[in-house]
Amino acid sequence: MSRTRTRWRLGLTATAFLVAAGPVPVPAHAEDVTDYAITVDPTAKGAKIDDTMYGVFFEDINRAADGGLYAELVQNRSFEYSTADNTSYTPLTSWTVDGTAQVVNDDGRLNERNRNYLSVGAGSSVTNAGYNTGIHVDEGKKYDFSVWARATGGTTLTVTLQDADGTLATARKVAVTRSGWAKYTATFTATRTSSDGRLAVASSAAAALDMVSLFPRDTYKHQSNGLRKDLAEKVAALHPGFLRFPGGCLVNTGSMEDYSEASDWQRKRSYQWKDTIGPVEERATNSNFWGYNQSYGLGYYEYFRFAEDVGAMPLPVVPALVTGCGQNKAVDDEALLERHIQDTLDLIEFANGPVTSTWGKKRAQMGHPRPFHLTHLGVGNEENLPVEYMARFKQFRAAIEAKYPDITVVSNSGPDDAGSTFDTAWQLNRDANVAMVDEHYYNSPQWFLQNNDRYDSYDRGGPKVFLGEYASWGNAFKNGLAEAAFMTGLERNADVVKLASYAPLYANEDYVQWSPDMVWFNNHASWNSANYEVQKLFMNNVGDRVVPSTATGTPSLLAPITGAVGLSTWATTAAYDDVKVTGADGTTLLSDDFSGDASRWNHTGGGSWSVQDGQYVQGDVAAENTMVSAGDPSWHDYDLHVKATKKSGKEGFLVAFGVKDTGNYYWWNLGGWNNTQSAVEQAVDGGKSTLVSKAGSIETGRAYDIDVKVRGRQVTLYLDGQEWGSFTDDKPAEPFRQVVTKDKKTGDLIVKVVNAQSSAARTAIDLGGAKVASRAKVTTLAAAPDAVNTETDTAVAPVSSVYAGVAAKFTYTFPANSITFLRIKQR
Repeated sequence: MSRTRTRWRLGLTATAFLVAAGPVPVPAHAEDVTDYAITVDPTAKGAKIDDTMYGVFFEDINRAADGGLYAELVQNRSFEYSTADNTSYTPLTSWTVDGTAQVVNDDGRLNERNRNYLSVGAGSSVTNAGYNTGIHVDEGKKYDFSVWARATGGTTLTVTLQDADGTLATARKVAVTRSGWAKYTATFTATRTSSDGRLAVASSAAAALDMVSLFPRDTYKHQSNGLRKDLAEKVAALHPGFLRFPGGCLVNTGSMEDYSEASDWQRKRSYQWKDTIGPVEERATNSNFWGYNQSYGLGYYEYFRFAEDVGAMPLPVVPALVTGCGQNKAVDDEALLERHIQDTLDLIEFANGPVTSTWGKKRAQMGHPRPFHLTHLGVGNEENLPVEYMARFKQFRAAIEAKYPDITVVSNSGPDDAGSTFDTAWQLNRDANVAMVDEHYYNSPQWFLQNNDRYDSYDRGGPKVFLGEYASWGNAFKNGLAEAAFMTGLERNADVVKLASYAPLYANEDYVQWSPDMVWFNNHASWNSANYEVQKLFMNNVGDRVVPSTATGTPSLLAPITGAVGLSTWATTAAYDDVKVTGADGTTLLSDDFSGDASRWNHTGGGSWSVQDGQYVQGDVAAENTMVSAGDPSWHDYDLHVKATKKSGKEGFLVAFGVKDTGNYYWWNLGGWNNTQSAVEQAVDGGKSTLVSKAGSIETGRAYDIDVKVRGRQVTLYLDGQEWGSFTDDKPAEPFRQVVTKDKKTGDLIVKVVNAQSSAARTAIDLGGAKVASRAKVTTLAAAPDAVNTETDTAVAPVSSVYAGVAAKFTYTFPANSITFLRIKQR
């Protein structure tokens, strides 16, 4: 039967084709033939699913804030850009000057925390280019201009909005009447639509300008200093249970000092909430970890308001004073630690305190006398030093619990789904009786298909899990399929996994530091990724409790690991020698001491490879992923020997095996992650997962003997003759996954099925005697595995239908490459 034929026809590798978004008709004579069976027990009680199960994670990455969710249309409005943010920046980045104008940092500034201002000569003008292609305006919409200015003797500012084709709105005259700083405003009404606008400010006399701003009047919920409407509405449509903010690597990187004269106005700081509240012209500026500037116009108050507006629980994350994201340093300053702990207590008061409290009063002054009902707070993010992190976490938790015992303080387990850091962190979390642990991982679609059962074996009496960041590597529908399959396992284990959020949330297509992302946008449009559609389907159909169910699996035949061998580097120069591949029977498959040329090696990556003094050398210290490979992709059961020497650079070297092509291989990454750890990673269709990892570094100039033994699906690795580690890659990538939940409000049984393979799955469904209506509401996501949503093409979108063949026992055919939700009413 087809059950035995589908194993090697997974949607991840199959030829793509579109399918109907509903049940596939089956001839009458085939009624007794099914590929799978789902059995539901409606009398049993599964895990309770909290309303906050699924949420979103916002980090200012990919220009998600300035130029993104934060609706400000002027880039570098306060002339604060600096080489500390990006080596290409100047205080006039995105501005052009006609006449004379210079950025000044002196005692005439607007305020102490707004260090720079612009001095404009008489008859001169400055023009701002906005983000992406320019400033976007829509015909008939209003745009509010404001500027802080001063001019001895007064001046007239002429403010224009135009593009290459001419005027976009009637020019405005603004009279600056004071010699001291004051805020001046005007309003434009766009006469036509353009995405290439420029805002120009001309001054008739010498003047000083700061905080040059242009805001659309039509922001989300019509708030001043507000949010870009279309981007906010995409989050609101998810009905998220929580909003995690502001990071991410922003939280636990850089200096932990404040922005003050005492710190010499430190720019590369961790995200500290007190920098981000109050009047926008008085908020600090900061260097964003991802290589640009953060204005903090979008700050903690706006995050809390956003969470409230979309009905989500706010979940802020504060620095733990242990840096991560490759920096890996524990700050040893007790006074600084105490200050950050007090800041965290003040944050809780800002969110929840009465208007009579110090920080509750500040919240009220900003326009929100009611509390924000903060219940959860994260301390730290992806720390790679678990011992040092836990010592500091305990101090934060003790102080918070002493004053606010109802707050759930969330810990974390580092940046990976497994490995020594993960294991150590989890043991420390268990020992400390932590309430909730934040896990993060980004892996291949195959990993997600293989790990549906990840949380089945977690200790029911231990810390709960917050899956704060996860995604498969890609925005194609095959990635959404794999994530959906994994999410059925999250729901089945809702007694352990209490919160989960895909990450990151936003990406501006012209400023991408990280991909994949859930929502993509530019200055005039936004669109949902396939992954977004998956998240939305799950978030809008969660249910209140799991209804226990079982399903038959897909028979699998696991072939041995096959593939050629490879050499690579990452931001390093290295030399390789004495490469030898020997079959299990002793046959020499490859032997190369590079005494001649390197003709047997295929250069598929970057970098500069050459034979030098009998070694194969990669000499470009900046190049990443410089793979060269040799041998036969059909090789299996072999021993690989390599001698490798790091010559210079930030990391070590990489030795690959099981190389099928540029996107499918295993490699042993020795001295990766800025030479802090080594790991075996598996690449599937370009997405990598970590199979085993250990802390350690590689010495420059030292020759290492590396041996890899491949037998079947078992791999053993040796470094200088000593066994370093081993793994068995034998978990099946199950393409058929399901979970059933019950919606208490409607009484619906929600049958959720993922069929991540290129053949339809005819399935016998037994509802265990439940009395049900004959018609079910059906929502289906079905598309080609490689389908990707773009600004102009929505290839992946939900289709609604009705299925009239529901009974206590019935048969349904789930389309190939599909996610199907059946909402079945109980009578």
